[in-house]
Amino acid sequence: MTKLSVNINKIATIRNARGGLTPNVIQTAIDCERFGAQGITVHPRPDERHITLRDVYELKDVVSTEFNIEGYPDDRFLKIIKDLRPEQATLVPDPPGVLTSNAGWNIYENEKFLQKIIAQIQNLGVRTALFLDTEIKQLEKVKELGADRIELYTGPYAENYSMHKDLAVFDYVITAQEAHKLGLGVNAGHDLSLDNLSYLIKNIPFINEVSIGHALISDALYLGLENTIQRYLLEIEKGLLNY
Repeated sequence: MTKLSVNINKIATIRNARGGLTPNVIQTAIDCERFGAQGITVHPRPDERHITLRDVYELKDVVSTEFNIEGYPDDRFLKIIKDLRPEQATLVPDPPGVLTSNAGWNIYENEKFLQKIIAQIQNLGVRTALFLDTEIKQLEKVKELGADRIELYTGPYAENYSMHKDLAVFDYVITAQEAHKLGLGVNAGHDLSLDNLSYLIKNIPFINEVSIGHALISDALYLGLENTIQRYLLEIEKGLLNY
């Protein structure tokens, strides 16, 4: 079954706006797992505008499911991975000042850089995932580089879903199927929501993990965190049942 990893960056954003410990990032992670989430995702950016370095190290002591740390693989990020050995490191091509991850890697332009980074991370016993757009031609190169998984950038899918969901999902299906054939795991993330999640799972039932933050935390403001997580899990189940 596709795992739900809750990205808790937005909890830290709210906390940082006021200072102090409310809402409590660590307790939120514990509660997310207690309510059924099968993973916790964080993206510790250098400016610490949401998740801080301290948060990441404290989370390692409490996360009992899968800990997924996203980020641009600079020296700071690699030190975090080396120190904490999370279950998964998701490599994104974000420059330091970008608002949110909004594009996948150009594998050909970054081949040598990524090959070295992936080898370092895998030597630590950590699973690697590369954030990618729906470009089939890059998948064989991803496999050659030694990555374990891809994470499909689902922003364009979410943006086009309400207009024509069949067309919105088409390139994702083709890319995911090719990755699956090559033995690459498939994750997905960005702008997934209660509206569009089950349809994605229905069309790509072998997705290993979805990472959801902004929409899930926003829904929790109205529905409550426990109810929201249960609803997202239900959408995943609905997608699998309708496959």
